[in-house]
Formats: sequence, structure tokens, C-alpha cells
Amino acid sequence: MLEWRPEKIIVHHTATANTDDYSLDRAYTLARAMQKNQMDVRGWLDTGQHFTISRGAYVMEGRHESLTALRRGSRMVEGAHCSGQNSVAIGIENEGTYVEEEPPVEQYAALVGLCVHICRQYEVAAQEIYGHRDFNTTQCPGDQLYALLPRLRRDVADRVGGGPGLGRPLG
Repeated sequence: MLEWRPEKIIVHHTATANTDDYSLDRAYTLARAMQKNQMDVRGWLDTGQHFTISRGAYVMEGRHESLTALRRGSRMVEGAHCSGQNSVAIGIENEGTYVEEEPPVEQYAALVGLCVHICRQYEVAAQEIYGHRDFNTTQCPGDQLYALLPRLRRDVADRVGGGPGLGRPLG
């Protein structure tokens, strides 16, 4: 784990099929497939992103120890999800491909909730939520999910308190 807090959140999509299977079993299958691909095919030590949200709105830990670090709120695990940002950003991938369609309402709500928790724990401003394409040449997180980022920032700021420019924890 790194000895510092993240400065931002980066939103991704998995670029996988937009399945109608919203079950917990499907979420586990997705998590295993993502880890297998990144470890066995790409040769990484672990999954690159910190968290994965299934289309059924299940939030799962990606990179080992990310959940423990988030619970403590004092450190982060270095990711492998966005070149140039892995030591300063929490990566959240969302199951599906969001080039032409938006994520399911429940998945979006889970994304808001996770971002709220991350912003509170690490004192990250809601305005510091970005898409993968803001840093690397990629379609990720897809045109439709990318278009939702201003709304995501507002929704997170509203729940964290302090308006879209502050996003600091309450109290």
C-alpha cells in the first residue's frame, strides 16, 4: 500500500457484453474473468482496478487490499488501471460497454454510492472524478457513461455535502 491518499477517482467500463444477468453469480464470474485476463493474459500481479461494479449493482474489490485501504481511509493500493495515474487515483470499472447505451439505473446508483464513500474516506473532491479517456487515448468509459460524469460529480457532491467544488466529508 502507498503511504498517501488518492487525489482522484477514474471511472472505467469493462467493454464486455451488456448482459441482462444481474445476479450475484454473474458478478463473481465477471470478477474472476477480469482477474484471470489481467493476470494470465497481461501478466499483471493482480487485477488493475480497485473496484468493479456489476450490471446488477454488486460492488466488488478488484486489486487486493483495496477494500482494507478504503476502510482505513489513510492509504491507497497502487493500481494498474490508467497509465500515469495509478499511484494517485482509485479506479472503478463498471461492467458493460457504454458507447451507445447508459448503465442500468441500479449500477449507476452503486457507482454514486461508492464514489461518495471514497470521497468521504479520502477527502477527495467530487470534481476530481474523471473518465479513463481524460488521461489516455481510449474510448473508456464509453460515450454514454462519460456523458454522465458531470451528473455523477453533482450527485456525489450533493450526498457528500459542500457542493460540486468541495466534496469534503461532513463534520
